[in-house]
Amino acid sequence: MRRGLKTALARALRPLVRAHLALEPLRRAWRHARLESELGRRLDASTILLGSPFVAGTANVGLGRDLLFYPEVHLETQEHGSLEIGDGVVLSRGVHLVAFERVEIGDGTMLGEYASVRDANHRYGPDVSIRDAGHASAPVRIGRGVWIGRGVTVLAGVRIGEGAVVGANAVVTHDVDAGAVVVGVPARPLSREAAA
Repeated sequence: MRRGLKTALARALRPLVRAHLALEPLRRAWRHARLESELGRRLDASTILLGSPFVAGTANVGLGRDLLFYPEVHLETQEHGSLEIGDGVVLSRGVHLVAFERVEIGDGTMLGEYASVRDANHRYGPDVSIRDAGHASAPVRIGRGVWIGRGVTVLAGVRIGEGAVVGANAVVTHDVDAGAVVVGVPARPLSREAAA
């Protein structure tokens, strides 16, 4: 596209951009009302929804205050499962939270883009398809002030202690101590020499 044409189009489109931006508070209010409706409970006014979370299953989700949800967040509860999300939690784009039993996320925790926390795994056996074999579940507890990097997977039965850091793309299969920094597949503590 020629420079002059591009400049002229940009000028012509500015009023549309302003109108689009002016509607953002209305879109956020809509997302807020929609999530309240899907969960069947009040959502604190301090919550900021930059996209509409996808709610699946039984919608047994407890939400704290001062939350920040980016677009494409997936909240799913099945069977008797529950999700409990504390105050000040940030769920980045594409975060998936799935509970068949219980997933707890402590106050001030941040989950990076496309992180996945699931408290259940499919069962399998020789005589039943994986789809029909059901699930084995164990609660997941993520403490306060935890930083979970982009693309991390946290599996069933894991407890992550307060202030821990989980490096990008790690797969957490075992408990993580408070204040620890873990990386890798499976996630293991970063050595003190590597951290320095």
